[in-house]
Amino acid sequence: MEKNKFFTHPLVITLCALLCCALWGSATPFIKIGYALIMPHGGVPSTLVFAGIRFFGAGLLTVLIYSVGRRRVLYPRKENLGRVGIIACFQTVIQYLFFYIGLANTSGVKGTILSGSSTFFAILVSCLIFRMEKLNLKKIVACLLGFTGIILVNINGLTFEMNLLGDTFVLFSAISLAISSVLMKRFSRFEDPVVLSGYQFILGGAVMTAVGFILGGHIAFPSFKSVLVMLYLSLLSAVAYALWGMLLKFNPVSKVTIFSFSTPIMGVILSTLLLEEASRVTWPILLLTLLFISGGIFLLNYERKASSR
Repeated sequence: MEKNKFFTHPLVITLCALLCCALWGSATPFIKIGYALIMPHGGVPSTLVFAGIRFFGAGLLTVLIYSVGRRRVLYPRKENLGRVGIIACFQTVIQYLFFYIGLANTSGVKGTILSGSSTFFAILVSCLIFRMEKLNLKKIVACLLGFTGIILVNINGLTFEMNLLGDTFVLFSAISLAISSVLMKRFSRFEDPVVLSGYQFILGGAVMTAVGFILGGHIAFPSFKSVLVMLYLSLLSAVAYALWGMLLKFNPVSKVTIFSFSTPIMGVILSTLLLEEASRVTWPILLLTLLFISGGIFLLNYERKASSR
């Protein structure tokens, strides 16, 4: 089966996309665990070092794994170096600068759900800015359902709570991720998505690490467990983003990003199991939030299936 036919098969899209979302869903609780193990004293500079080392490692793993698999050294063509830099800016530096700082100032459950809003932003960016798809009524309603879920999870009693350095920063990271998804779709016409993912991680991770060290940040690996956490975070990024890039290359943005709505569900479950702070969000509100998010998934999937018929 040709590569383009393989990655457009409905079953392959579903399984690969859900695998990516399961990996991303596990990132939030493991990042919180990593904070406690690797940088107990916290601080933005140390957070940048933590994130930078993770993504630099993810880039090296991506290039190494796929180079061995394809029996040749993978590297971007000279004319695509600028595209690697642009994606590194949005997908790694800006996105994770906001995400890591935001996650340090909000709960794992809220951070997971808020980061899931990137799906809606990706659809809006694809339709309204890059004009790659048409924005219809069903997509608008699906976006409203998702944002309703985001609002619900930030309501405490009758008060809408959204702190700047926590929840708002996670939303900013979601917007940056949405832009990077659309850019990956556009740039994959000129370069292999695996190459784009690997080298943008290396570049973005190096920039974040350097800035963190310059600002006085530092981290430590006091135990084998801390090393395993960092290795897992790097590996999940290497696998998920490379695979996600292949799906975006051969499919419409909305058809792929719609599966991102499963990321909050998986992340919330893992955060609830692994993090004590998960109790900050009550189960009724949590279930109602997931219901609205699931409604957005169903609506956009239904629209896609109907158009196919």
